[in-house]
Amino acid sequence: MTSSQGPVLVTGGTGSFGSTMVRRLLDTDIEEVRILSRDESKQDTMRRELADGRVKFHVGDVRDPRSVEDAVNGVRHIFHAAALKQVPSCEFFPQQAVFTNVNGSDNVIRAAERAGVESVVCLSTDKAVYPINAMGISKAMMEKVAQAHARHRAADGPVVSITRYGNVMYSRGSVIPVFIEQIRQGRPLTVTDPRMTRFLMSLDESVDLVEYAFTQSEPGDLFVRKAPASTVEDLARAVASLFGDDDPEIRVIGTRHGEKLYESLLSREELQKADDHGDYYRVPLDARSLEYELFFDQGETEVVDDDYTSRNCERLDVEGVKRLLLQLPPVRRALAEAGRDAKPQP
Repeated sequence: MTSSQGPVLVTGGTGSFGSTMVRRLLDTDIEEVRILSRDESKQDTMRRELADGRVKFHVGDVRDPRSVEDAVNGVRHIFHAAALKQVPSCEFFPQQAVFTNVNGSDNVIRAAERAGVESVVCLSTDKAVYPINAMGISKAMMEKVAQAHARHRAADGPVVSITRYGNVMYSRGSVIPVFIEQIRQGRPLTVTDPRMTRFLMSLDESVDLVEYAFTQSEPGDLFVRKAPASTVEDLARAVASLFGDDDPEIRVIGTRHGEKLYESLLSREELQKADDHGDYYRVPLDARSLEYELFFDQGETEVVDDDYTSRNCERLDVEGVKRLLLQLPPVRRALAEAGRDAKPQP
């Protein structure tokens, strides 16, 4: 991205992904980065940390169309990261997930259409695939809203695309900082279900995915980055091992509200039509109209009979997870503070 591309807006720009995206943008010669978020305290902290006049902060909420319109005015590209992401809290307050994740996303895309924005990349989650919890359901609806806008305005509106990814390590709500704090305090490591598997992706890799979608997408495209997975138990043991405990005490506390045993990044229906782009999958928009009689479906010659899940993808063992964790700057800082070797392993 260069300054010739004009101002860029990051909704939820003070969150884990958003702040990483902003810093990545500031490493280019971009002329202006706008942040729309609700938390003025986080904005003040981020303003002091960045000390960069190219960053413009807008206090507002994607639920409020007026604050969205003010932030979008004059922008050429939008990265829409604002969302309610915590599964348990969305389970207890599902209507709030709808207000932010569904209605808020609709507000962002509609404002982008009115303002003549060129592209909108919307961030989704693996929990949107065959969703069983309110967060996943609201994100699945966000994807449908984005695709509907792309379908109706593909010719003259912004290029609206979607990225979907699994657990982002050390992001807000990640279990890794919890494990580290439990190790520091000499407490047992608490896991919900040792068999539970999750995709593992760094914040930088999540930004790579969004940048790939930004440069490669057609209206309505869905992009997924291929990622390894591990069991929650192996993740806990890997964190403990890095801090010198190869046989930690693990206490099983049971599955939380709305949690799955494993997650899916692509359904079998999506995998059926996905294009393999090496490190990524691209799922094109189903651009058919409601006049299905105009289309003749001959069926697929090759049938995909499984999803792309954290159960059947590349599975990392404890040593593999340790190598992945050592790539994360917050983990290396925590290890250095504890006097442990914090060098990334080859």
